Amino acid sequence: MVLINEFLMSGIFLGFASGISPGPLMAMTISESLQHGSRAGIKVAVSPFVTDILIVSIILLFLLEFDNYDPFIATISLAGSLYLIYLGISSFRTESIDIDIGTIRENSLKKGIVVNFFSPHPYLFWIAIGGPILFNAQETSIFSTILFVAGFYALLVGSKIIIAMMVGRSRSFLKSNYYLYTIRLLGLVYMVFAFYFLKQGLELLNLY
Repeated sequence: MVLINEFLMSGIFLGFASGISPGPLMAMTISESLQHGSRAGIKVAVSPFVTDILIVSIILLFLLEFDNYDPFIATISLAGSLYLIYLGISSFRTESIDIDIGTIRENSLKKGIVVNFFSPHPYLFWIAIGGPILFNAQETSIFSTILFVAGFYALLVGSKIIIAMMVGRSRSFLKSNYYLYTIRLLGLVYMVFAFYFLKQGLELLNLY
């Protein structure tokens, strides 16, 4: 039960961190909220429910092709730790959020799907971070796998929905110290997970 709770908490923390961090989908969520209101921003926010089904399926099918995937998982775990360190440093250095509002167009959900599908972020996350966790969760139980995925997407999408609603009501939210301090605090979360992935990679290579 303890391990299952760990996977749930990992999904929640990583989902929240990914949900509020600056990136292409966040920029689109904020831009649509500013142009068309919170409802349009929410449509963009829920786009991962559409795109990530295909993205995660392709990545997991690729990983399952390996008969002995421990060395491969170890490699991508080490790469994931470096990626998390990069995200952590980026969070520490965040000073302001600048969003470029482009030409007004409709179809917010469609734009969100296109942006997220062609963004490198979900691919990097599921190859370097989400994939190894799913394999560990699968070895524990299918329930722990479900909890990780549910926790991750609940916070990934939920946090973006909340931001869309807040931006739709008050544009000053993006410039508030609360948002900036939260992003910087996430740098610590990224560093903790970076240590976890580094330890996992070294263990799989019998170096720890």
